[in-house]
Amino acid sequence: MAPLLEARNEGIRPMYVVEAHAAYLILSVGLTAWVALTLSRNGRIFLVDAFGGHRELADSVNHLLVVGFLLINVGFAATALKYGDRPTDAATALEVVSTKVGLVLLVLGMMHFFNLWVISKVRRRARLRDLKPPVAPEEITEVVPGYAR
Repeated sequence: MAPLLEARNEGIRPMYVVEAHAAYLILSVGLTAWVALTLSRNGRIFLVDAFGGHRELADSVNHLLVVGFLLINVGFAATALKYGDRPTDAATALEVVSTKVGLVLLVLGMMHFFNLWVISKVRRRARLRDLKPPVAPEEITEVVPGYAR
C-alpha cells in the first residue's frame, strides 16, 4: 500500500500545498467578509425602503442576510479546499489558488444577485400594497350566499 501512496504523491511538496491552502483560505474568507460588509452597508437603504421605512426591521433583516451570506460562502470556501489539483511548484500553487478564489468570487456574485432579486421582490410587493385603486369604486356588491370564490 505504501508504494501506491508514494506514487500518487510523487512530485508534490507539502510546503506548496499548505501555503496554497493558507493563501486560498485567507483570500476567500477576507473577500467574503469584505463583500458581506459592503453589501450590508450599501444595501441597508434598499431594505429600509422595501420594509416601508421600518428601520429596526430592515436592520434586523440586513444582519440576518449578512450572517446567512457569510455562513454559506465561508462554508463553500472551506468545503472547496479539498477539491482540485495539488500544487507541485510555485506556478501550479498560484494557478490552484487563483482558480479556487475565482470560483469563490463567482459564488459570491451569484449570492449577491440572488439577494438583490429577493429584495426587489419584497420591495415590489410592498409598493403594490400601498397603491390606491386607479378609480374610486362606485358601488359595493354583496356576496351571494353559497357562491364559492
